[in-house]
Amino acid sequence: MTLAQLQSFVLVARLGSVKAAAAQLQVTEPAVSVAVAALRKELGDELFKREGRGIALTAGGRRLAALAGEILSLAEQARRSVADSGRRIQVAATALAAEHVGPLLDAFAAREEGIELAVETLPSAELAEALEQRRADIALGPDPGPVATIAAAPFLRCRLVVAAAPDHPLAGARDIAPADLARERWLSGPLDPATGTGLFFARHGLAPDVAACEDGAAALGAAAAGEGIVLALAHELRGRQLVRLDVRGTPAVELWHASTLGLGRALPAALALQRFATTPEATQAIAARRPAPRRKVHVTLWRSVGA
Repeated sequence: MTLAQLQSFVLVARLGSVKAAAAQLQVTEPAVSVAVAALRKELGDELFKREGRGIALTAGGRRLAALAGEILSLAEQARRSVADSGRRIQVAATALAAEHVGPLLDAFAAREEGIELAVETLPSAELAEALEQRRADIALGPDPGPVATIAAAPFLRCRLVVAAAPDHPLAGARDIAPADLARERWLSGPLDPATGTGLFFARHGLAPDVAACEDGAAALGAAAAGEGIVLALAHELRGRQLVRLDVRGTPAVELWHASTLGLGRALPAALALQRFATTPEATQAIAARRPAPRRKVHVTLWRSVGA
């Protein structure tokens, strides 16, 4: 039994077909079939059967899928621990959180000599999976939900307000109903249905015209230029040519969490970052948006293709 065979089987089980697994692995379908066949022979179990256009796992296949996922996750953790000496922390964050936690990460790195942080932006729906597969050591953003293997600690209560340029027609209006904003032109960075502007739309049943900006900062700049309205963290309005609109139900409160694997499975450095994120020092760093002095630390930022 090899890691490559287990990876092939896990992807077939997760994606529901040999073709999809082969595409993700960038190998041929026969290569995946051979890997699964070897597992079937060694374990004496069919593992899955074709059912309609998909597959149905056998009882043994379900048990193997759970164990194989954990084995592959541990193998990835072992590889990274050896390569990075346990001092590299892979951070997953939603696009909105990634824009604001830089000062928090800087402050943490200033306290921990030799820590290296790499930040990847992911949709909120992928945070739990990234942790469970050990592609991320810690996730920053909404609560990943009731997942038994994940421990989430709230670290920031965000106050979100609707803002526009001072000469916007709604500036100065009182008690604006959220439904009245459906006709407005909205400005936003990447939309995520579980956080920020996407969550605001979902809560109020809005489907307005949205101008997609590169990120939240670009959306704020466009709003200040009179191009539309924007949902922003309340403290972001300081020093900008923006005014808060008196929208019913705002400020909207959103709670961000620092999540790691639980049950003693998280990296010590990730647990240290999780603890730090819940301190007043971390909160103040985000609110001030004034990065702490850097030590020897490399922070890599990129956006995933899925985002």
